[in-house]
Amino acid sequence: RFWYVCIATARKNGRAAGRRKSIVVVAEGAQDSENNPITSDYVRRVLTERLGDDTRVTILGHVQRGGAPSAFDRSMSSILGSAAVEEILAAGPSSIPQLLGFHGNRVSRTPLMECVANTRRVAELIGAKDYDAALTMRGDSYTEMFHVFHSISHAMPSTRVRSRRIAVVNVGGLAPWMNGAARVAVRLGLKRGHTMTAVFGGFRGLIDGDVTDLDWRDVDGWAGRGGTQLGISRDVLSVNDLYGVGRGIERHQIDGLLIIGGWDAFEAARTLTQGRDRYPAFKIPTICLPATIDNNLPFSDISVGADSALNLIADSIDRVREAGSASKRCFVVETMGGYSGYLALMGGLSGGAVRVYLHEAGITLEDLSHDVKRMVESFRAGQRLFLTVMNEKANPMYTTDFLCRLFEQESHGLFDAREVVLGQTQQGGPPSPFDRIIATRLAAHAIDLMCNQIETNKSDSTVIGLREGQVRMMPLRRAEELADWTHRRPIDQWWLRLAPLIDVLAGRLAGGNAGSS
Repeated sequence: RFWYVCIATARKNGRAAGRRKSIVVVAEGAQDSENNPITSDYVRRVLTERLGDDTRVTILGHVQRGGAPSAFDRSMSSILGSAAVEEILAAGPSSIPQLLGFHGNRVSRTPLMECVANTRRVAELIGAKDYDAALTMRGDSYTEMFHVFHSISHAMPSTRVRSRRIAVVNVGGLAPWMNGAARVAVRLGLKRGHTMTAVFGGFRGLIDGDVTDLDWRDVDGWAGRGGTQLGISRDVLSVNDLYGVGRGIERHQIDGLLIIGGWDAFEAARTLTQGRDRYPAFKIPTICLPATIDNNLPFSDISVGADSALNLIADSIDRVREAGSASKRCFVVETMGGYSGYLALMGGLSGGAVRVYLHEAGITLEDLSHDVKRMVESFRAGQRLFLTVMNEKANPMYTTDFLCRLFEQESHGLFDAREVVLGQTQQGGPPSPFDRIIATRLAAHAIDLMCNQIETNKSDSTVIGLREGQVRMMPLRRAEELADWTHRRPIDQWWLRLAPLIDVLAGRLAGGNAGSS
């Protein structure tokens, strides 16, 4: 009921800790515990009259309905649209109406009337002031994020003596919003009463002593920065580095290690764990948090940074379409990803590609011959644009440059071909809201696990990730069994199940004038 007391307390504590500004977000249907409405103007008056703050109100309104659709929105709409058609075609006289949704990267089906009843039930519970039950009915992920947000928004430095030290280090390639994961980890670690230590420049920083304790205010500005303030190193941790890393852990009295990164981070955690018998310093809780645009880790369906990279790919494809609208042209867009085809496949699906080339599927001369024939027939039928997307390591011989020269040679002047290599731009740009949420969820759970391990004197090596929409943790050794170490990707890649959908959509787009859409 006295929500304004909570706001006043949070604002006061934040200012005392060094926060210079405060943001309050109000849902349009917000209510207090007595079901009285809470409006943005009401909040403004409370902050102005009770706290003397200079407060401004910004009502977003219908601008939230506009803007360019994200890569996730594009791919999800294609997946759900295809599933809806299949559902209709398979329906019979006795079929029950279904509501199709997306849960954990998979299409979910729920009886429509059951969904209607549950929706009405939420309103009834709120009317009866049973807010805990209403929150639970919103779903596990919603409830989890509610509690995570509460923890972060109330995360203030603990006043108790800090005797344990948790180090945060980035390893491998850059991924958007590594900063966000580190920021959440530092804030929550300080709240739990531990010292949070930054290791700059990867494990080399630990060897060289480039280590600094972080204060609550040190990470205050990291929320809006897409890269990583801790720096990063692509140097692979080798056996020869173990002595220096062990000495660094002992010298700086590290009691727990949070490694944020991609495959190199995963491999580094594995190397440290294997070296525990020889180097006792490694017998500390170690957690690997996935952050890589390649999205190639076997213990998580999605990694921090992958969604931001997909958004950039989708935006680049949109620009390519505009650039090719004035002439008949074939584009070959090359994405990053190593041997993992996630970016190419999902980028092609969200961008409306006609053909996607992956290392997992391979490329043969017969494939290329068929594609050239289909391409020529499409342009002769009136198509003006033929878009293909290619993984950077799809084939060592049939490269992006080779495909462009092949397509143009076989066009006989009917169209021209251009290559677009996106390169390192996929690692930049602002982090997407989806990546921010993922990083927040994973970092919050990682710190909870780390603190519990330290407080119970355990020293497990653990990986954390999202599996079917839920945060999961598993022993590092179990994750090793799920990995294709030769190609640095999971043995089971869930996104490959979506490859036939591109063929279905491409078959529709290949004929007539539809290809120019």
